[in-house]
Amino acid sequence: MDLEARSLQPNVKAVLLAKLREYKSDLNNLKSEHKRLASANSNQAARDDLLESGMADAMSVSANQRGQLMMSTERLNESSDRIKESRRTMLETEELGVSILQDLHQQRQSLLHANDTLHGVDDNISKSKKILTNMSRRMSRNKWIISSIIVVLVVAIALILYFKLSK
Repeated sequence: MDLEARSLQPNVKAVLLAKLREYKSDLNNLKSEHKRLASANSNQAARDDLLESGMADAMSVSANQRGQLMMSTERLNESSDRIKESRRTMLETEELGVSILQDLHQQRQSLLHANDTLHGVDDNISKSKKILTNMSRRMSRNKWIISSIIVVLVVAIALILYFKLSK
């Protein structure tokens, strides 16, 4: 994703790189929280062992301590569930980001292709304009030549008639 973002235009690149840094930061935070809670789970197993060994003397363990232990366990389970949900959300967000980057890449390719096609059409229009200009010049030149020939022929006929009728 980082390479894709760096290959884009500067205005889009800055936004995507900022989001990417934010996602990486979120990922690192979630990983550290997961590690912390995972170590808490191993600590919980050690606590459970200690509590079980202390359970031999059931009268000494008060109901209040049991309630606190149950609440702590419940909070730990809820935290684990939140971490799992956060991880799932993070993965979905990453997939969405990849999908968006792929769409943007396809759109960029389409725009580049359209730009190339436009330049080709512009070149063809320039060539056509030159050809039409040359044809127009030739047409004007031919009109002048034909007009000159007609004038010469009319003058020649007029002279021939004048000499024939004057004799």
